[in-house]
Amino acid sequence: MIDGREDQAAGLRRLFRKSPPTVVAMFATGHKAQLSAARAVTEIGKQAHRVLVLDEAAGEASLADIWGHAPAKDLLHVLDERETVDGLVLPVEGLMGRLPITAAAMAMPLLDDERRASLLGTIRHLQRRTRFMMVHASPASLNAPSPFVFAAPKRLVVVEASGRGVTEAYACIKSLAALGAGAVHVAVARAKDRADARSMFARLEDLVRARVGIPLAWAGEIERDALADALLHDAGRMPPAEAEAAFLRRLQGWKQGGLQSARM
Repeated sequence: MIDGREDQAAGLRRLFRKSPPTVVAMFATGHKAQLSAARAVTEIGKQAHRVLVLDEAAGEASLADIWGHAPAKDLLHVLDERETVDGLVLPVEGLMGRLPITAAAMAMPLLDDERRASLLGTIRHLQRRTRFMMVHASPASLNAPSPFVFAAPKRLVVVEASGRGVTEAYACIKSLAALGAGAVHVAVARAKDRADARSMFARLEDLVRARVGIPLAWAGEIERDALADALLHDAGRMPPAEAEAAFLRRLQGWKQGGLQSARM
């Protein structure tokens, strides 16, 4: 069961009742995975204002090099009370920005109640100003998913139209299914044309249906389609408002070893 105070949970429900942001865990595959991820987020930023990237991928897997960011402080640094969250968000043209959360993702299960509440309050502050919150993670991290990935109500896999892209995407979707994901959005990157993109998606969908058994939702091509519109459509089991409110509720309930009795 979720381990949290009922008054806090009720407060979160009231907060998101009016205009909940869309929270998406995003994974990219292929030879140029980071470039595809950055392109997807940039396109979403053109379609929907107020897009923030929570980048938990570390090192070369992060989006730092793509956007020219030097190593920077992490969301976790707000806990030392010498940093404001606005000062930690790195600028990205067309977006609210990029916020590194690698350390916060690792520390979340170990925080005491006071520090956990402080960190969740910071995230809540960000969500009040955000339309889309994209949690960028490496597919390789799914063997031990972070609280942020686990808590995100929606999942987007950006698949490079290549053999490597499809192979890695299948492994990523299989891992998400094992964690309890009910549905996954798929966007295609770097396809030759629409027919190539659709054919690749159909092959992946057939493979996942036969061997994994969860539905895939076509989000489109990152170069040609409105991914934001696709992600606003709920492909899962919960109504959209309930799904988005669940993000902070799941983070609140995460303890060391994971959140018991919860599914993505």
